[in-house]
Amino acid sequence: MPRTRSIFFHGLGITLRRFPAFLWTCIFNLGLALAFCLPLYRQLAEILDHSLASQRLASGFDLSVVVGTVMRIRGDHPGEMNAMTSHGSVIAYLLIYFLLVPGTLFCYVTRRSARLSTLLRQGLLHFWRFVRITLLTLLTCVILLGPLIALQRRWAAFVNDRFVGQTSFILTLTGLILVLLVASLLRLYFDLVEVYTVQLGTHLRLSGRPDRRVRRTLCPAFHLLRKHLVRAWSVFLLLAIAGSAIVFFTSRMAMHMLAQSRVWPMFLVAQLGVFAMLFIRFWQRGAESSLVLQHPIVTDDDSFPAHQSTYIRPTPITTKVPPPPTVASNEDRPHHVEMMFNPDPLVSIYPAPLSPDDPLISNTTRSAEPDPIPNPEPATPSMEQPDPGVFHHDPVRPQNPTNPSSEEIRQSPPDTPHSE
Repeated sequence: MPRTRSIFFHGLGITLRRFPAFLWTCIFNLGLALAFCLPLYRQLAEILDHSLASQRLASGFDLSVVVGTVMRIRGDHPGEMNAMTSHGSVIAYLLIYFLLVPGTLFCYVTRRSARLSTLLRQGLLHFWRFVRITLLTLLTCVILLGPLIALQRRWAAFVNDRFVGQTSFILTLTGLILVLLVASLLRLYFDLVEVYTVQLGTHLRLSGRPDRRVRRTLCPAFHLLRKHLVRAWSVFLLLAIAGSAIVFFTSRMAMHMLAQSRVWPMFLVAQLGVFAMLFIRFWQRGAESSLVLQHPIVTDDDSFPAHQSTYIRPTPITTKVPPPPTVASNEDRPHHVEMMFNPDPLVSIYPAPLSPDDPLISNTTRSAEPDPIPNPEPATPSMEQPDPGVFHHDPVRPQNPTNPSSEEIRQSPPDTPHSE
């Protein structure tokens, strides 16, 4: 059973260890904002650079001048500003989302270094999978959130007709909070689907290709969310509330700085709010990745981890009970086993030199079925008393002392002198 960790702090550790992924996302977001603000800047410069009305924006924020300028731009360039700030920005944002988010989740799940090349490569590999997940998310939100939003509007109309003041505000806010809670739950579920999809992509099928089946992640994500609903949802909501509070206060401070002659303090405060909002979102992704790493997706027979070079289909293992050990006699004991597992190191396993068992001395013929392994120990004497020939050996003198045979020389004791 995997060790349970706090997804709040473990998710923060994952986010900090893969901090370059967050920095690359901030850089791309800032570049996207500057790219789509330049057309608006040029249009405002054509109107305000040679007009005294611009002083009312430099010395103090005048809302009437802003509204008049926006209406002027729409009258001179109908549809141009709307197209540049809505359609183009949405397409560019989705493109960055489908490239950077899969790469970031891949680094979170596999603990790879968050390099730009890794982020873009994994984003291209998971591009169409995340497109399918986004379409499925939109369809689910339309089916579930559509009726809830309609009910919330009816509830708000009902409250406005019968209540006023603080009571009306609290009741209307309650209905809106319920819709937001359901939306956050759906967002959390599809975040888990995305993390599981990236983790499943690290597995290979029998054909050797990565597993791209998004449908296989729907049930595991649902079971994980159902089993750890309080744990995951509380962390998700806590981080979402913290990010919303930071954005609210930084936006309020930036609005109060509009009357100043210097623009860079307002810009830094606004970017600080965007920076904190993005970091909170990456923290949520890290907490979700931590939860998925503690409960990874279970592979079936047609999918296996990519780090395994070959896949062996599991076969049932049958255990056989070994027979009880028996004590073998010296004659039945194999010679090579005796060499490897000698129970008594003081007993020699080799025949004694110049003994009858020595192959250089023994010339006697063996039985019809000789034992290929000689007996390492001499036979036990059957007599009650020791053989006097063993302890009082009288050497046999050669018959021809002048010319003894080689056989007699080998059989004679080493201390007997031979005559010439």
